[in-house]
Amino acid sequence: MNTSLLNPFNITYPTAVQASLPSQCSLARFDRSGRFVAAGRSDGSAAIWDLETRSAVRWLEGHVKGITSVDWSRNSRFVLTSSKDWNVIVWDMASDIDPPQRKTTIRFDASVSSASFHPRNSQIILALLQSGDAYLVDLRKRLRGRVELEEVQDDSDEESGASPRSAMTVAQFDPTGRHIFIGTSTGSILVFNTRTKTMVARHKIPGAGVMKGFDFAKSGGRLVTNSSDRTLRQFTLPIYASPNADGEYTEQELEPTHKFSDPINRIAWHAMSFSPDGEWLAGGAADPASHKIYIWDIANDGQLASTLDGGREPLIHVHWHPSKSSIVSTTNQGNILIWHCPSPERWGAFAGGFEEVDENVEYEEREDEFDIEDENVLAERQMKQEEEEVDIFTGKDAEEEVVEHPRVNGNEEDFVWADDEPDEDVRGWKMKIVMEDELDMM
Repeated sequence: MNTSLLNPFNITYPTAVQASLPSQCSLARFDRSGRFVAAGRSDGSAAIWDLETRSAVRWLEGHVKGITSVDWSRNSRFVLTSSKDWNVIVWDMASDIDPPQRKTTIRFDASVSSASFHPRNSQIILALLQSGDAYLVDLRKRLRGRVELEEVQDDSDEESGASPRSAMTVAQFDPTGRHIFIGTSTGSILVFNTRTKTMVARHKIPGAGVMKGFDFAKSGGRLVTNSSDRTLRQFTLPIYASPNADGEYTEQELEPTHKFSDPINRIAWHAMSFSPDGEWLAGGAADPASHKIYIWDIANDGQLASTLDGGREPLIHVHWHPSKSSIVSTTNQGNILIWHCPSPERWGAFAGGFEEVDENVEYEEREDEFDIEDENVLAERQMKQEEEEVDIFTGKDAEEEVVEHPRVNGNEEDFVWADDEPDEDVRGWKMKIVMEDELDMM
């Protein structure tokens, strides 16, 4: 089946709320298929919601304090939750028991602000602590270890006796997994090579202030930042050289290609998210009196396209669907809002060759239109179509090869390192669905 048959139109932005899920959560994130949403709650639990049935199907209960971030592995088998209780837990969604089996628990020396999986291997985890320290944890047997990512100190700072580095406030893998991007309290972006854990670049962003959030376009070539000056900035990223033995790194100021803000109300931003094709950007406003999502058209010079109004419950978090025109946002009352783009019925889609016309027209029959076809040929063709395995959620053939990232060369050492000792997150696994009564869910 061709994906274009499922989504024949270009991805645009959602315009209306399709559903509201009473989850009592503070953040929510789509999985890679877009069918499930992981929602973290302030009581230390998390829930997996099935958007097909609009119900919670798995519960993750293991933390004793609020959830600070959630993440999905490449094929959605593993879910990561980080918490203020100093722990990061990896859950196995293929487990038959409920709550699901813990694959591993990683404990730190401070509250965890955020954590995420490596895009190519869920055994490699990036964690940021509220103390301002970032760690790369490798759970593979041969490479097991925990390394702190440290900013390189300039010679001028060493001579003046200044602090060796500023606090780290945001940390995230780029879509390839080759680099780690870290934002600091002084408005800098630090770039680390994931394999060597060494800093390869530092970008100073004048006037940005404290870095609060990152998001990457799916291509990996563009980055949008959220900072304390209430401005979202989009940057085109350079190609970073491989680390060398001398520890040299690039020192460069980045100029934003676009700046996004609300010049009238000067609203700050809680979160932002690119559309799957990178042509749209959603910004979740930190408005204390309403739930607003700003949509900018990147292809049209970053012009504001629309402002979505989700009611009077202020927004906390926002995340765009991985393949469709849909957004999930959370409110301060714990509700999950699912946004979609309503489309009018198109009767021409119900039958091949059917066309809508404004006036009656005389139909001309084709010469072979009603010819009788051999039943054996029809049966054989139908059998072949039924034997094709299709992923009903993404529309991709089950045997279709995974297309490598456009900025990835599979022969590079960085990616060979990441694929060493692969995890168990393979395509074709099945999640056990556990339905609970509403009273048990509250």
